[in-house]
Amino acid sequence: MQQQSSNSPRLIRIKQVQALTGLSRSYIYSLAHHPSAKFPRSIPLVPGGSSRAWQESAVLDWINQRVEAGKLEESNG
Repeated sequence: MQQQSSNSPRLIRIKQVQALTGLSRSYIYSLAHHPSAKFPRSIPLVPGGSSRAWQESAVLDWINQRVEAGKLEESNG
């Protein structure tokens, strides 16, 4: 088995995205298709297949952006 290097993108499935974000499956898909939400879109794992995954770093970036936005709202409120 090949080991991933630290620079390789890691793909995660919907259950892992749910665990990271605390959001429901349907809400994640809704956000991913909403232009203003800027939630990362999933990518197909196999051309023509239905299995999809997200790049972990993109999901973590989105979470960090939300945390920063929340801090900004608190300081302005």
